[in-house]
Amino acid sequence: MTSGTIKSLRENGFGFIVPDGAGRNSDLFFHRSAIIGVDFDSLREGQAVTFDVEPDPRDSSRSRAVRVQLSGGAEE
Repeated sequence: MTSGTIKSLRENGFGFIVPDGAGRNSDLFFHRSAIIGVDFDSLREGQAVTFDVEPDPRDSSRSRAVRVQLSGGAEE
């Protein structure tokens, strides 16, 4: 699994994660259905997460985060 931080969340059920050590334009899209163990509405920007990365089925040149879980060092 990869670790990162939630950069932004949108009310319509998706958000973006910045992987640890990644460059500026490395944000990964994630959908609420990719979250494990918590409800999307309980997530906050700045929280630490772990996740897997896979090709986006809509655009194989892009990647998305799946199996997103909160990790221990979440920022409140």
